[in-house]
Amino acid sequence: MPEKILDVSKPVPADFEHVEHIKEASNFLRGSIVEGLNNPLTGAVADDDTQMTKFHGTYMQDDRELRNERRRSKLEPLYSFMIRVRVPGGICSAKQYLEMDRIANTLANGTLKLTTRQAFQFHGVLKRNLKQTMQEIVGSSMDSIAACGDVNRNVMCNPNPYSSEVHEQVYQVSCDISDHLTPQTSAYYEIWMDGEKVKGTPKFNTDVTSDEEPLYTKRYLPRKFKIAVAIPPHNDVDIFANDIGLIAIEEEGNLLGFNIAVGGGLGMTHGMTETYPRLASVIGYAPKERIVDVVEKIMLIQRDFGCRTNRKHARFKYTCDDYGLDFIRDQIAERCGEPIEEAREYLFTNNGDQFGWLKGTNGKWCLTLFVEGGRVKDSKGYPLMTALREVAENCGQADFRLTGNQNLMIGNVSAAKKKDVDAILSKHKVGEFAGLGGMRRNSIACVALPTCGLAMAEAERYLPLLISKLEDIAEEAGLRDDDIVIRMTGCPNGCGRPYLGEIGFVGKAPGKYNLYLGAGFAGERLNKLYRENIGEAQILEELKPILFAYAKEREEGERFGSFCIRKGYVKATVEGKDFHA
Repeated sequence: MPEKILDVSKPVPADFEHVEHIKEASNFLRGSIVEGLNNPLTGAVADDDTQMTKFHGTYMQDDRELRNERRRSKLEPLYSFMIRVRVPGGICSAKQYLEMDRIANTLANGTLKLTTRQAFQFHGVLKRNLKQTMQEIVGSSMDSIAACGDVNRNVMCNPNPYSSEVHEQVYQVSCDISDHLTPQTSAYYEIWMDGEKVKGTPKFNTDVTSDEEPLYTKRYLPRKFKIAVAIPPHNDVDIFANDIGLIAIEEEGNLLGFNIAVGGGLGMTHGMTETYPRLASVIGYAPKERIVDVVEKIMLIQRDFGCRTNRKHARFKYTCDDYGLDFIRDQIAERCGEPIEEAREYLFTNNGDQFGWLKGTNGKWCLTLFVEGGRVKDSKGYPLMTALREVAENCGQADFRLTGNQNLMIGNVSAAKKKDVDAILSKHKVGEFAGLGGMRRNSIACVALPTCGLAMAEAERYLPLLISKLEDIAEEAGLRDDDIVIRMTGCPNGCGRPYLGEIGFVGKAPGKYNLYLGAGFAGERLNKLYRENIGEAQILEELKPILFAYAKEREEGERFGSFCIRKGYVKATVEGKDFHA
């Protein structure tokens, strides 16, 4: 058997990445964060602490559009912090949503970002407000620990547990996994809450004199780790993009267990063909009673064997390819004391959201709203933030649910309150679906510029404008209402899952994108590079004849991505190693 890479009994090897040394010396994620917060001479924290704060759910950023102006004025960059709030399974109460709204408008930039991992993001939090913001998040019985960093991130699940009895059970499994894999360090409460535990938050270790991480150890994981749970036929959380994807298997309305897919991940680096997106591989099945233990053991395989000398090779997808899937199965069997079973049959038909009202098994209603780019804000003629605030204030026991596609559900609405929700949204002209084309309602964009330090091009601010121009072409071709999955990111790291877009755009330089085609409509196939480093004019020029051909030559039920494969625009790509071929 290959030798484990992780051995905390020995010093960190010299050839390990610098981040590994930082984690080792951090005293379970403390670093010098407290000292940095108390330094009034800068809006930043120390470089090493920017790695540590990620584990606490916050990234330091700056407004890149103001860099030159501030440099000329001999000022440091306008630093601020993004905070990501975990929402396991995507559900929060109306009271919690109101707290998120209030924090956004008093301590952040006045908007809420709904992420593709069912989390809230605050942007523009200044360092002097960072601790207060964290305290108020925890005061709402939510938290940000492990929303970022080299740990298991927010566990995703279909956010409507009342779609069926199985959905309710699967949602509970996702919460159980999230609780089980949450880091146990007391540093989070020590730094942000002065050691005070708040009722209703997860059961973290609160002994500030000692720490123990029984799962992570003091070196944590080699890179971030992501888990999602889906219930066929809807792959609405894109499970194949995750380190572990769980596919619910049911029989006559009873949840039996889960097919297990491993090794998904979409980040890569331009010009480095040894980096690539990879879809998770289905390797077997486990009954529901075993699934938390199996998931834990799979994560520990990555902890022990994942690459720690090169962060670009440190995701679990590369561990799976380096060691092979048989090795992963053998390790699961050894660590669990018994092997996993053969995978069961399943079928996914889509990876988008179903908009409009849906009545649940509990007799209550759930409304899914389109939120462009996942950005909740008030804009001219579309006061979305105000409308949602009124719903939360006035509609009884309604709750709020974040989807994996940056959209929002208003859930658990009684029949009596359903009319009130409709009246509030109608008053503000929010939530009307008549004008939404098929590309727009199936679109995802990452934040990108101006705050993301990795962005090479626009995404969230630009994709709506580009879609409007593509909609003109689609209208002319008779395709405006056809569902076509379209995704855009400002860099190749994959936050908006661009390599699962039937049409995907990945930023290469300001105003320039790589254009990808051919992903599967249900998230079961990667797309492939079609044109490189092109601007808007060429994007429209390239896509127009393909869209017209699709309108005239598609077979019955054929999706756009599959059409692009059949007509030879790009080759079908399922294996990550074939992505650059």
